[in-house]
Amino acid sequence: MSPDPLSATFAALADPTRRAMLARLSTGEATVSELAEPFAMSLPAISRHLKVLQQAGLVAQGRKAQWRPCRLQPEPLKEVADWIERYRRYWDESLDRLEAFLQEIQAGGPPAPDTKPD
Repeated sequence: MSPDPLSATFAALADPTRRAMLARLSTGEATVSELAEPFAMSLPAISRHLKVLQQAGLVAQGRKAQWRPCRLQPEPLKEVADWIERYRRYWDESLDRLEAFLQEIQAGGPPAPDTKPD
């Protein structure tokens, strides 16, 4: 059973090597060798990272003669951004309420609640 697309994207983004590869691809297409240059790892290890990125839909590999350039596929990142945006709004609203509450306390606090006689 494969994970949902959002889970696959987060799993792919969880690794710093894969994030660095995506950052490189954000500047344009690159071959596997070019992607491997900054890393002290074997080409098979780089290929495994690329496979994870491809399975998550973040990278596509084309064909130009004998070259197989990789390119960024940004659509899954938009899904992540949309998902995160919902929580950003939640935290912004929560922090706004907290700020209003703290300002109220600093200004002398809310009026004491009415107490009823027994």
